[in-house]
Amino acid sequence: MKLYGDALSGNCYKIQLLLSLLQRDYTWCEIDILKGDTQTLEFLNMNPNGKIPLLELDDGRFLSESNAILGYLAEGSVFVPQDPYLKAKVYEWMFFEQYSHEPCIAVARFIQKYLALPKAREQEYQALQAKGHKALAIMERQLSQSEYLVGNVFSLADIALYAYTHVADEGGFDLAQYPNIQAWCKRIEGQSGYRKMG
Repeated sequence: MKLYGDALSGNCYKIQLLLSLLQRDYTWCEIDILKGDTQTLEFLNMNPNGKIPLLELDDGRFLSESNAILGYLAEGSVFVPQDPYLKAKVYEWMFFEQYSHEPCIAVARFIQKYLALPKAREQEYQALQAKGHKALAIMERQLSQSEYLVGNVFSLADIALYAYTHVADEGGFDLAQYPNIQAWCKRIEGQSGYRKMG
């Protein structure tokens, strides 16, 4: 397999983390989005949406969208519950990650870390703070009731949400006010096969 991505992107890192936890081999292909690497004809032939991460399977087929890739790679593993309701709860959190969490926390981080907080995007950055804190508060509440997002078992939901949560401070979100999230991050970092971002 080949994984095309940016080593500092949470959406790419979550796949690297899962592959490390699963002890799966793959070839990493670094892509620089700021230099337009995803908009070349070669890349667009692989993914017409021009985005990373992108997984190239051994048979030459491609799969995009980070959580779709996670679902494909984790199918049949311990990270996806067998129980239909619990499995749906995992995907509920993964949809939450893409619709309520990532658009705030990841975008604020991109504006601050990648673009150095340009004046033209300051207002947008500030507007993202309240929405991002709302998402973190929802996670904090759940993690006050269980060790992981879906009960007390480490799942794909945790992998998906950990990626941008553990670097939320790079988007201006202080995790000191979320002790349950901090403890959850430490539990994930203690997993066998864990790898750091970058």
